[in-house]
Amino acid sequence: MTASKQKMICVEPMSRKAKNRFANEMDKLHSCVVEQEDDQFMFLSSISGRYFFWMHKSDDKDWKVVK
Repeated sequence: MTASKQKMICVEPMSRKAKNRFANEMDKLHSCVVEQEDDQFMFLSSISGRYFFWMHKSDDKDWKVVK
């Protein structure tokens, strides 16, 4: 049995709601695990393990991917 590597991305909050979640649920940590992905969306879990959310891959109003 081999373990597969988890895909990780870094996000930055854009909206007031996202900034609140970032501070209170994500402990201001930018890294997230990509739990699911399709052509338009990603389902992410924060590395704090306390926040899970869907994000549009392009033009998300709450989050942007940090390069």
